Amino acid sequence: MSDQDNPQEGRDKEPVDRLVAAYETMLERVHEAAERAEQKTVPWLRETLHQARDRAVELGELTREEADRIAGYLERDIKDAAHFIADTGQEFRDWLRFDARVIGDRVLEMLGGMADKTAETLRELAERAREASTYHTGEITGPGVLECTACGEHLHFEKTSRIPPCPKCKGTEFRRISE
Repeated sequence: MSDQDNPQEGRDKEPVDRLVAAYETMLERVHEAAERAEQKTVPWLRETLHQARDRAVELGELTREEADRIAGYLERDIKDAAHFIADTGQEFRDWLRFDARVIGDRVLEMLGGMADKTAETLRELAERAREASTYHTGEITGPGVLECTACGEHLHFEKTSRIPPCPKCKGTEFRRISE
């Protein structure tokens, strides 16, 4: 039985591990909905994120506050991917800037599937998210590279993780970069 099937087991995890797992679970729920959906629009994506958030609360996986935060992190990452894809015309894996071999296959498949299957939605989201996304210490992010806005240090994330302070200057604000 997985943590998704047994909410109590999920609550017994370390707080960071539990929130990282919740991000991946919400992403999986959105991905599964995308697989079934015929049309994917910005309102559809928002509604699906809300449903995934509500499901996590209903199952006792997260508190309402935690679920709201995780859904926000997930929406931010999807918007950031949309912005990159729309602006550059490059592929989703270029946004991640990691060889697929080093990233957890399931997370890569889900995020990639969302990017591939909702290209129009992503373009629409990108238009609405033109301002640079800011990432903060303590938030959860998917795979990729963040740059410290204070000193330019790069933080490489090979899997869904909590964002630590900058190891170089202890800065707490970052932006996703594409090299």
